[in-house]
Amino acid sequence: MSNLFKRECIGILVVMLSMVLFPGASFAFDDGDFQYWNTEMASWKISDDLKVNLEQEPRFGDNAVNPYYNHTDIGISYSGLYDWLVLGLNYRYVNEEKSSGWQEENRPHLNAAVKFELAEFDFSNRGRLEYRNKEDADNYFRYRNKLAIKFPFKFTVLEIQPYVADELFYDFGSERLNRNRFYSGVILKLFGDLSGEVYYVFERNKSSSTKNGLM
Repeated sequence: MSNLFKRECIGILVVMLSMVLFPGASFAFDDGDFQYWNTEMASWKISDDLKVNLEQEPRFGDNAVNPYYNHTDIGISYSGLYDWLVLGLNYRYVNEEKSSGWQEENRPHLNAAVKFELAEFDFSNRGRLEYRNKEDADNYFRYRNKLAIKFPFKFTVLEIQPYVADELFYDFGSERLNRNRFYSGVILKLFGDLSGEVYYVFERNKSSSTKNGLM
């Protein structure tokens, strides 16, 4: 058995164990609290340039026991103008537990993602403008910008591809940058059109302590 084949077998085993134990999941540590976030996404083609996208994400806190957050996001994306541009219109419904109880949020958002290649690295830059209609709170806009870089290689039969990303949040209500997330992870192909993602996120907030998470 060659060393290359051994390494591929080990890599496949590690990734598959991660996906079985933590499918489509994220894990975060908030002031010592172990959390479980699970994101499931699906998309359907209406035409070559138009897709419907659906996302569901519940989160569990208190050492991954108690549900405290859930969002459902549905939208359409269009890529027919240019090969390097994807436009999207979405609606997100959020239900989150606060100190006063469960609160709802309606969050429509516009998205524009630019894609390009440089030195064989795949770059994407997504801008998102959200309107946050929160229960018992003032409404305001928020802008999010996420730059992602995929490395120009894949390994094992799962086509594991590393990437890094950074996302900035600008709150128009407080008129300041109030959050930053740095991501480092891998994308892998399971079978057919099904893919998975495992990543680590480092988050810093203006109004709270730094958080670290394995996604």
